[in-house]
Amino acid sequence: MAENLEIKGNTKEEKYISLIPQLESLLQHETDIIANMGNLCATLKYCFNFLWVGFYFVKENQLVLGPFQGPIACTRINKGKGVCGTAWERNETIIVEDVDAFPGHIACSSLSKSEIVIPVYNLKNEVVAVLDIDSENLNTFDKIDQYFLTQIISMLKL
Repeated sequence: MAENLEIKGNTKEEKYISLIPQLESLLQHETDIIANMGNLCATLKYCFNFLWVGFYFVKENQLVLGPFQGPIACTRINKGKGVCGTAWERNETIIVEDVDAFPGHIACSSLSKSEIVIPVYNLKNEVVAVLDIDSENLNTFDKIDQYFLTQIISMLKL
């Protein structure tokens, strides 16, 4: 894998399509999950200029901050709290067009305006983490992001 990404395309979908083979190449030969999560976060932040991209691990009935790119973040989130804890509790992706309209949103950064959180599963189909991405703009995330980000996190060997 080259040290530089070559992201091609003008649409979000074209960028994801361009990014996926490069991410596969980057992640396939590394067995350390923290290293792969770190590179995945850096790649997504670089490619899409998101405000924050990171993982939270399920540990002792809480989500605990893992690898991320962006401003400092909340370190622990309880199950059912905020967007991350709710996605974990419901075992489903949550797309929030306007975080101020989400009941119980946890504002780790006042700059965050929209968010997507996707559960990350192990081979036993258990939620072991969540991928959390925040944007400084409203209505950033949609089904296209959900589709491609779900594919991307499936590259992680958990």
